[in-house]
Amino acid sequence: MKLPAPGAPAPDARDALAAAAEACRGVRTISAEVGASGSIGGSGLRGRLLVGLAAPGSARIEAVAPFGQPIFIFVARGNEATLLLPRDERVLERGDPRAVLRAVTGLPLDAAALRSALTGCPATTGADGQTAGDNWRIVTSGGESVYLHRDARSAPWRVAAVVHDTGGSDEWRAEYRDYEAGLPHTVRMTNRDRKRFDLRLALSQVEINTPLGAEVFRVDVPRGATPIDIRELEEAGPLRGQTLGAAPKGSPR
Repeated sequence: MKLPAPGAPAPDARDALAAAAEACRGVRTISAEVGASGSIGGSGLRGRLLVGLAAPGSARIEAVAPFGQPIFIFVARGNEATLLLPRDERVLERGDPRAVLRAVTGLPLDAAALRSALTGCPATTGADGQTAGDNWRIVTSGGESVYLHRDARSAPWRVAAVVHDTGGSDEWRAEYRDYEAGLPHTVRMTNRDRKRFDLRLALSQVEINTPLGAEVFRVDVPRGATPIDIRELEEAGPLRGQTLGAAPKGSPR
């Protein structure tokens, strides 16, 4: 997505941001099947994930394999995460959610930030912005630049992209398309040089604000599973070079 350069101040930018984010601000839980493609750490990826996220900071991600057990199961609640590699019977327990998710996917996100990123929900809620023509507004606050777009003057504002400028190679962006009921169903996430991650995510079978019980965010660790640490997980990169299968029948969404 080619993003426009900022122009003159836009007095209506705050209202445009509030309108664009109205639907996502009300998302407390989201579950979906996610078709993923692109690359992590320079290695190709293609397949499907089962994702469940709940406020304030709970997450479950299963990487679905073509046959047999999932490639990994990631769960997070608050400040603790577990990553199970069922095929190898290896497990990382009581890890930092942001560090674990980054080791697996490259994304510098914890569970709460992942929910915001998938739903196109900017962190900033109010700031002055700039125009970039009649149908673009840009709102920048705290290292986050939100690009708002509408197809015409009569069309609704949508979050087209959010650029996270944290300095150096950690800068990354999320781009949003294919909105339904105010929420995007196609998301691209990529860091500045695209070497760490460049992911295209297509959401389907999306359910919003359906209760997700505490059992969703637990994982049964096999007795005798071998503990691993974050360094070993980073070296393993369980999603790199993988082709994942369709979700098995009866899988929770």
